[in-house]
Amino acid sequence: MSKITPVTQPFLPPLEEFIPLLEQVWDNKWLTNNGPFHQEFEQALCDYLGVKHISLFTNGTIALVTALQALRVTGEVITTPYSFVATSHSLLWNDLTPVFVDVELDSFNIDPSKIEAAITDKTTAIMAVHCYANPCKMDEIQRIADIYGLKVIYDAAHSFGVSQQDKTILNNGDLSILSFHATKVFNTFEGGAIISSSLQLKQRIDYLKNFGFADEVTVTAPGINGKMSEINAAFGLLQLKYIDGVINKRQEIDSVYRAALTDIPGITLPPVNAEVTSNYSYFPILVTDDFPVSRDELYQAFRQQDIHARRYFYPLISDMPMYKALPSSDVKRLGNAKYLSDRVLCLPIFSDITVEQQQAVINVIRSV
Repeated sequence: MSKITPVTQPFLPPLEEFIPLLEQVWDNKWLTNNGPFHQEFEQALCDYLGVKHISLFTNGTIALVTALQALRVTGEVITTPYSFVATSHSLLWNDLTPVFVDVELDSFNIDPSKIEAAITDKTTAIMAVHCYANPCKMDEIQRIADIYGLKVIYDAAHSFGVSQQDKTILNNGDLSILSFHATKVFNTFEGGAIISSSLQLKQRIDYLKNFGFADEVTVTAPGINGKMSEINAAFGLLQLKYIDGVINKRQEIDSVYRAALTDIPGITLPPVNAEVTSNYSYFPILVTDDFPVSRDELYQAFRQQDIHARRYFYPLISDMPMYKALPSSDVKRLGNAKYLSDRVLCLPIFSDITVEQQQAVINVIRSV
């Protein structure tokens, strides 16, 4: 059996279909800065995702940093400790203070019932994460934001194409941010995007991602170089042709895991929400006290078989040196997040996983 290195790995369409697109980029001699593939890709994504406006970026982290600038967020931002570090790093890059609140055990998402107690006179925004593509309780978050006059930004890095009650979740809040990193369900090698609801806000975002240039001689803000290249945009257009099949394959893999692991004591599977159309971005399990070995021992058992399951997210952001001193990082305030972080293990899930490889993953758990 070949080793299974990643938790997830990119789907790659046939190379022979990508070569003509590369040749067209060469022929156009327009490699970046809002070229024809960039413009076509933005419109194609709007059509596919059901959003009004989208701004492409070189990666999701720069998109997060720019989103905060676009909304002129200041002071404190309420967020989750259970996420990838880019979520909170984007706050530090903007000289903002993260204020961590606990998460829900069933969804892994920020707990709206804990938000109000964390609001101070310095709070200006909430940055929530749709963790593992599970939608946050968006109505509750928006209700709180409206009462206190807060901006809402969703880190939707995991949530390409996800809908709830047949409506995309990406139109919620003031802005939603996508990642098109190579390990995401939909990727452009590297890339990201900001979804916005107004043309005026999109224009500000587009200025900010191009150093703040409004025209050749007018700089409106201290922007950054966050533009997506033509090659990445061309690859994204090709990926869109295959994404429905990729998601369907991931759904099949999800179903196999559920059927094989549902009866094992000490293994808790991710819940299913009938209202949500998922993209099956991750398959997290919780290794609880009823299992014969600890999560870390099971993790090592996988490593011994060259199967790289991942403790994702461990450690908590709030446990990292640059955040640990914050009052909101006190573990007593973050009991659910700590519980999940100490027990979570994401199993390999990607469209090209073979039946034998997936069975090998299952066998490790069953053999223990």
